Amino acid sequence: MAEDDCDTITVMVKGEVRATQVTPVPELTLDELTRRVGMSVRTVRFYTTKGLVPPPVRRGRSGYYTAEHVARLELVRELQSHGFTLSAIERYVAGIPGDATPEDIALARTMLAPWQSDLPVEMDHAKLETKAGRTLSAEDVATLHALGVLRPRGSTYLVARNQLSIGVRLLELGFPREVGVAAAAIYQEHGEQMAKELYEVIQAKLAPLYGDDQSEHFREVMERLKPLSVGGLVTAYEAAVARAARSPRR
Repeated sequence: MAEDDCDTITVMVKGEVRATQVTPVPELTLDELTRRVGMSVRTVRFYTTKGLVPPPVRRGRSGYYTAEHVARLELVRELQSHGFTLSAIERYVAGIPGDATPEDIALARTMLAPWQSDLPVEMDHAKLETKAGRTLSAEDVATLHALGVLRPRGSTYLVARNQLSIGVRLLELGFPREVGVAAAAIYQEHGEQMAKELYEVIQAKLAPLYGDDQSEHFREVMERLKPLSVGGLVTAYEAAVARAARSPRR
């Protein structure tokens, strides 16, 4: 493939702006797509009707599939391998932004932690209050949203059950919403930068060692790397917090 046929993405690595080329997936027919992702035509069509992947791109009377379709179907397959039910997969996929790039989706799939099977549960306001064990005002809900405990979904909420009690206790301690909003902005900014840098490292330095980032060997390496990566991130964060706590206030 000629260099002009490649897309270029810009990432930040150790404070330096670098450009890297990503070979795009050509438009695929339905048969080509099923061979690519290892699914049947019936399965792909079923996932399309469930909204897990968007409809094909129409070219006249024919439908074609893009890199986004491939990435989303591979994510669904990865979620299935972790034992997620169809309803849990639907909730997970619903949380992916509509403008997420194939690279964003691929990174979410690659770094999916084995313990993430406890996915958010949909609750209406009454059930949310029952689980919280108290009434929740609009301000309380906004604070829980800022903390990442829940996110609105129409007239209901997607709630992280294992974090709800923590969020409720913070409400009881008078935790201010503006601090949660500020913290969420920090997580978002630095999380996106970290994800881009990590994606570049994996694609540039790890995947080539195994010849193909879709191979079973590479998948096993990534599967075993996930808990170590998350553990390393937590350790680095804790160390940074400890250093910040020891630093004199200005």
